[in-house]
Amino acid sequence: MSQAHAHQHLHRHHHKRRRIWPWVVGILTLVVLILAAVGVMGFQLYKQAKQVQAHENNAIGMLSRFSSGDAETLAHAGDTLPQIAHETQQAVDIAHGGLWNAAAKMPFIGNDISTVQGMTTAINGIVQDSIPQFVNVLRTLGDAQISNRDDGVNLQPIIDAVDPLNKANASFQQQVRNFDALPTPSIDMIRSAYNKGEMQLNDLADRVNALSSTFQILPTLLGDGQQRTYAIMAMTPSEMRSSGGLIGSVGELNTSNGAVHVGDFRPNAEYLAYGAGDHSADMKRVFTDEGPLHMSFDIRDLAVFPNTADSAVAMQSVWNRTPWGQNTPLDGVIMVDPVFLQQLIAINGNVTLPDGTVLTGDNTAEFLMNTVYQKYPENETDALFGVVAGQAMKSMFSHMDMGKLYKTGEMLGTMAKSRHFTMYAFDEHIEQGIQSAGFTGQTPNSETDPSVGIYLTEQNPSKMGWYIKRKAKIQRVNCGDGDLYHVEFMVHNTMTDEEAKSLPWYITGNNSNNTGKAMEKILFYAPQGGSISNLMQLGGKVDAVKETTIDGVNAYETYVQVNPGQIATFTFDVRVSEKATAPLTIDQTPMGWVDDGITYLDPKCDTK
Repeated sequence: MSQAHAHQHLHRHHHKRRRIWPWVVGILTLVVLILAAVGVMGFQLYKQAKQVQAHENNAIGMLSRFSSGDAETLAHAGDTLPQIAHETQQAVDIAHGGLWNAAAKMPFIGNDISTVQGMTTAINGIVQDSIPQFVNVLRTLGDAQISNRDDGVNLQPIIDAVDPLNKANASFQQQVRNFDALPTPSIDMIRSAYNKGEMQLNDLADRVNALSSTFQILPTLLGDGQQRTYAIMAMTPSEMRSSGGLIGSVGELNTSNGAVHVGDFRPNAEYLAYGAGDHSADMKRVFTDEGPLHMSFDIRDLAVFPNTADSAVAMQSVWNRTPWGQNTPLDGVIMVDPVFLQQLIAINGNVTLPDGTVLTGDNTAEFLMNTVYQKYPENETDALFGVVAGQAMKSMFSHMDMGKLYKTGEMLGTMAKSRHFTMYAFDEHIEQGIQSAGFTGQTPNSETDPSVGIYLTEQNPSKMGWYIKRKAKIQRVNCGDGDLYHVEFMVHNTMTDEEAKSLPWYITGNNSNNTGKAMEKILFYAPQGGSISNLMQLGGKVDAVKETTIDGVNAYETYVQVNPGQIATFTFDVRVSEKATAPLTIDQTPMGWVDDGITYLDPKCDTK
């Protein structure tokens, strides 16, 4: 996980389209609630708290006018920002007056007062500094000609916006760091509100960071200064592989100075004759020799590697043997799944299949991961996947304007963070930029942004992935240098016994002894500079967890069978590096939906 993602949000929800401005409004509302709660300190303090409340309410009222969150509305919000900033500054001035400063030094409640002061300061900084920069970038883009033809993008406005957007993002992320560093309140009401505010502010920070990250890589992706060729690997988590799922089809993306051409997608059957992708001895040991599913590393298995770089090298080796690839060197690969395609369709419009089936921003993922295997012959499913991927990718950069660029940019960054979209470039200098923006999937490699890597590979040849729901709970159990967390990770096979009997074998598995079983090889990676301990499992039929080394990195490996209706739960403790500045999160194999299933529980500690 890259350092560009400086702040992992504390809890994610499954929303169709979350907007930036409503989260700002929500955070301000929490500040109002906190300030009202501090009224117990005395009449004068309560009176001043009500004044702060009034200023914050005025700010909320003005911000709510822009709660639709669309780019064009936000770009024209500048006229009102000075009034909003005046209100938030007044709140800061009161909250940092002599009475409040004195109360901040008192025992028992002093930390809570300091936290409230810090919250008003952080929000004021966002309104005074971060948002105006952000609005200026959008206003400039709104005045620019972004589309230069039906199938291309004018890169210069995007290039010009990279540095200003990075600065706006840096300002915003600094305010988030200030917020996160505040003492955890001891009063229940204030602590609860603070934790909710921290969750929402970090979520907003992630979305702003996603947009900034996308702008960093767009010029490279779109061929700034030279022509580039990428293999688009369409993968389906319905048959899980560590980085996503079985590769169903591969397309070709050609870009040159903003012009974009998407070639036809070839089903994986057309690649099988060209052999296995390059892979290490450790990967062969883990995924072929040990079984129970003995991977061939042909085109279908090239997402089995947790690192996008390894998938790219394997893809390149196969590509170079094909008649269509021998004379067309690859500059990189792009890995996409049905959730990413669904997000594209939501932005660009529905896709209609040859038989009249209409795929939308709501039903595409389910169709490609489940419905298609129930309604179409198995020899047609990969081709249909290619048709959808091709149409969705072709629409991605057509008829581009500022509003579409804004939505696409935010979506790309968000999808990359959750591995629904990843990419890798073989040019080392270009890849450094892609990695720093967080677009290359990697096992945990940051001490400051700690994550646990959990990667699943289905061992039952099937399309069971749609029925495998994963949930995780993360709780910090001590605070300070080298924080310790307790993690519960659950694998739930939601298929019923009746479905196991009635659904096509292509979904449930072609071995009658394994019908409807989830058979998962799972790799656990500790945070960089940290450790995993006390790894235990409850439920399901499981092999003993063993510690191993994979390509020079320590990991834990296990294999579990989960029958229809069963849940297998793994529990373990995680210690992060003393250099960690963000909460622990989980980097995992993507599922067939946006929600990552992670719940963050209130920390069992009094200070950060």
